[in-house]
Amino acid sequence: MDLLIVSDAWHPQVNGVVRSLDRLGQELCEKGLEISYLTPQSFRTLPCPTYPEIRLSLTLGHKVRRMIEEAQPTCLHIATEGPLGFWARRYCLDRKLPFSTSYHTRFPEYVAARWPIPTEWTYSLLRWFHNAGHCCMVATPSLHRDLEERGFENLSYWSRGVDLDLFKPERANGSLTGDNPRYLYVGRVAIEKNIEAFLSLDLPGTKIVVGDGPQKAKLEQSFPDVQFLGMKEGEELAEIYASSDVFVFPSKTDTFGIVLLEAMASGLPVAAYPVMGPKDVIGDAPVGVLDDDLGKAIEGALKLDRDACRAYAAEFSWTASAEQFRQNMLPM
Repeated sequence: MDLLIVSDAWHPQVNGVVRSLDRLGQELCEKGLEISYLTPQSFRTLPCPTYPEIRLSLTLGHKVRRMIEEAQPTCLHIATEGPLGFWARRYCLDRKLPFSTSYHTRFPEYVAARWPIPTEWTYSLLRWFHNAGHCCMVATPSLHRDLEERGFENLSYWSRGVDLDLFKPERANGSLTGDNPRYLYVGRVAIEKNIEAFLSLDLPGTKIVVGDGPQKAKLEQSFPDVQFLGMKEGEELAEIYASSDVFVFPSKTDTFGIVLLEAMASGLPVAAYPVMGPKDVIGDAPVGVLDDDLGKAIEGALKLDRDACRAYAAEFSWTASAEQFRQNMLPM
């Protein structure tokens, strides 16, 4: 099988979508599949309004069509609803070719956080986009139910995994400064992540934010006592996870949250709201506390067993994730 993945999200972006697609390709290659990507790296781009880290491809359909035909894929997957995704979708529909899609981001909520656009309008557009494929892959039961209630069809599961060799408790090295306990957030620093709900809490110890984004400068000014470490990757990121005491996930808009798995694999218990993403990844397992009062969730998470967090994260395999994806595919 030759698989072409079309994605408007790609390197150098650092986010769950890019990590998932990159690792998916690695795993499927090991299974003997030929994988290629159609991404913004092949086009001129411009920054997305209010989110310059995301680059939008400037292209017309004929170039996307030519690149798809040159790849000659037997399967085509459209990962995002951006310009490349829309042109690839049109190509497949014009030629009556099957394709799959995946729903990574609660885009309507992201848009509504920035502009007064009703979520119903955006969901209508996304429903039109995804229902044209033979399946739309979602990461969790909560997201499946939510989209099904909104009229999305042909939904299939595609979960995520974690690199257990990179993220592990042994990475702790005492490099972090500040008083204990250390509360860690990792992810995009943007309004939809609800980070201010975490930073505004009166907590003993040190709050640490890892990541970059459009809200970073404002939050640095508003919360001068917080350590903003910027973007971190690889072993440096793994050391920060393992050297912290609790992982705080204040987002109410994420569909999964790969950072939850990275944290738990590092032996870090999670504090979060009882919403989509944390409810599915953590549920009732004794590896995190979900509470509408984020402060209480943090207090409870600090008491949890770090070894249990590591053992729980070990249940999430990228190999199993890739096999789920493969089973969802149909040849063109």
